[in-house]
Amino acid sequence: MAAVPLAGRGRGAGRGRRDNLRALIWLSPWIIGFAVFFLYPLLATVYFSFQRYDMFTLEPVGLLNYRYFLEDPAAWRSIKNTLWLVVVMVPLRVLFGLGVAQLITRLKAGVGLFRTIFYLPSLVPVVAGTLGFVYLLNPGTGPVQAILSAVGIGSPDWFGDPAWSKWGLTMLALWSVGDLMVIFMAALLDVPKQLYEAAAIDGAGAWQRFYRITLPVIRPVLMFAAVTGVIQALQYFTQAMIAARVASGSTDSAGSVFTPGYPDQSTLTFPEWLYHQGFRDFAMGYACVMALVLFVVSMMFTLVLLRQFRGFAEEEA
Repeated sequence: MAAVPLAGRGRGAGRGRRDNLRALIWLSPWIIGFAVFFLYPLLATVYFSFQRYDMFTLEPVGLLNYRYFLEDPAAWRSIKNTLWLVVVMVPLRVLFGLGVAQLITRLKAGVGLFRTIFYLPSLVPVVAGTLGFVYLLNPGTGPVQAILSAVGIGSPDWFGDPAWSKWGLTMLALWSVGDLMVIFMAALLDVPKQLYEAAAIDGAGAWQRFYRITLPVIRPVLMFAAVTGVIQALQYFTQAMIAARVASGSTDSAGSVFTPGYPDQSTLTFPEWLYHQGFRDFAMGYACVMALVLFVVSMMFTLVLLRQFRGFAEEEA
């Protein structure tokens, strides 16, 4: 076998280096963005978690912030509320969005009208939607209570009673389910009709066709809805804070003291308590600990969901 000339080897090595450099240049925007907006903030968060940091001074405290997190009852209450949203609100939102999409795709007329009606709430700004929803469901002055009272039906205090406050937030999430509905509609319309026709000829009922045909075909969309829903629930902040402020009647401009999670910390979510510690009490070191916990938990939930959906796909195959 003839030896490769050294000049040929040099040209091949030089071409390889040029290809690597070209690839690095094309990847540089992503690499710079990853380093600046993810890697550096993550490393800084880890560093500040071992400090007592009030935005002005730094004092090393070791594991004191982590110990305080384990002993903070409000933090554990916020974890409980956030997990409730993940376990209850996310599945209900996915099921409701899928159900609405299934009904609209079966309509013979008025599909565009109903699709628009259900999609419009998702376009409303979060703060405006939350304010309007709290006003509508107000048991004292809200129009919903007035209508129900006219027919002799009472209404719970959705955002003022600890037993109903998280259900009030869940109703708000179901009201703005239009984004999921549109995605599910696209997935349902993409299911081959020949599969339904073949199943009907074999005598399969509506539930069997849905379970054996529809769900396996739209499984990637279900996975997307579940993963993004869990991540959004773990980061649930604006709706809970606005609803609690409006329901409690507390505003900073009026000089009143606002207690996060009104009523009785029943709507206190983990991101809200993180914000309160970091930007209201200026305990940035402790807030960094909570941010790291939120990051790790989000990654764990995502990995578990992806593995579960991958296992279902392998079983079907």
